[in-house]
Formats: sequence, structure tokens, C-alpha cells
Amino acid sequence: MRKLIIIPTYNERENIEAMVAKVLSLPGDYSLLVVDDGSPDGTAAIVRNLMTDHPERLFLVEREGKLGLGTAYIAGFRWALERGYEAIYEMDCDFSHDPDDLLRLTAELESGADVAVGSRYVSGVNVVNWPMRRLLLSYCASRYVKCVTRMPVRDATAGFVGYRAEVLRTIDLDRVGMHGYGFQIEMKYTAWRLGFKIKEVSIIFRDRTAGTSKMSGSILGEAFWGVLALRFRRFKRRGTL
Repeated sequence: MRKLIIIPTYNERENIEAMVAKVLSLPGDYSLLVVDDGSPDGTAAIVRNLMTDHPERLFLVEREGKLGLGTAYIAGFRWALERGYEAIYEMDCDFSHDPDDLLRLTAELESGADVAVGSRYVSGVNVVNWPMRRLLLSYCASRYVKCVTRMPVRDATAGFVGYRAEVLRTIDLDRVGMHGYGFQIEMKYTAWRLGFKIKEVSIIFRDRTAGTSKMSGSILGEAFWGVLALRFRRFKRRGTL
């Protein structure tokens, strides 16, 4: 499969060079697309310089202003589908997701899964260096999603995900309404409701050691109310009535 990793960035100059080097060193010929939301710290400039060494595997989409996690991924999805990638991944830039685990997500996609989720909670709680308050918030959010939606996914808010291209072609991306961390819930729930097979892969999540978190109260509020709305939505495949 032609494989593309999408990493949205905003002020990630402390992490981006090491992340690019690590991802492009993995076996399996992964390509990397950085979607940068006008980082004032010069993240995009670093990527542009690195592209000269990797012109066929490293790519950059620059957007003006901080437009949200969900819209960054959707822009990346559209870019990937237009270019014929068959496996498309979401991943953070801060090394909280171990790039080596991409190989395990890929193995699940190659074994028949339509969506492979790097899960913090499929085998206990595998989170390192998070404050207890944030850990409880994340864990309870996933329990809340499972209770409301009945979706059989233990880590619904996970942001380390691999999709077969067919899933992204089938989902009507124009109807995806949540732009913060609720976006992760909405994508998984939509894929599940459309009949795609989701497989969770146990990972260890480590809190960032460089840069700052993008979490905010408005993001959490969007996710809370958005999950309730999902229960009443009609789901359809793109291009159908």
C-alpha cells in the first residue's frame, strides 16, 4: 500500500525536524504530509528546508491562521486521496505517539481492518507522565462516548489512527462538523456506522516533552455536546441520497 502520514502543526519547531527524520527512517516507505496552520515560530520554514532532501516523500500544506485540528486533517485527507494513497494515518508531532507503532497500525490494515486505532485504553491505562486530572478527563471522555454512542471502541478520542483510503472516500467529509478533539470521535463513529471494521492496537502514550499542549475548554465543550448530536444523525455514504 502507498502510505501517507498526516501531521498537523502549530508551533512545533522543537519537534518537527526529529519527527520528520524518524518517520522517513521507518521501513515500509512512508511518506509524510505536514499541514501547518501559520505557525509563528517558523515550523513551516523548517519543513520547507527538509523537503529539499526528501522531495518525493515529504510534503507541506500551509494554511493561514489556526483553523482547527479537524479541518487540518480533512485538508490532508483530500490531498492524499487526490494523489492515490491507499493507507492514510493521523499522528501528533510531539512524540506522544511513538512512530514505531505505525508499523503495527499498518499490519492491522494489511490484515483486514478498515480503521486501525492506536489505543491507550485497550489493555488497561497506558499513559505516561500525564497529570492525574488530564488522565481522568481523557479516560472518562472515552467511557462517556462509549456509553452514549454504543460504539465498541475503548479509546474514541485517540488521535493516532490509520485509515484505508476507501473509508475516507466513503465518508462525506463535508458533513464532518467537529473541529477539535471531537473530530476524532466523529470520524471513528461515522466509519463504524457505515459498517467499516475498526481494530484497536494497544500503545503507550507519553506526554510531550517539548512544545505546549493545544487543549482548551472550548475544545472539550464541542466534544461533549457533539457526541450527543451524533446519536441522532443519519449517516450516508458520500454520493448517496
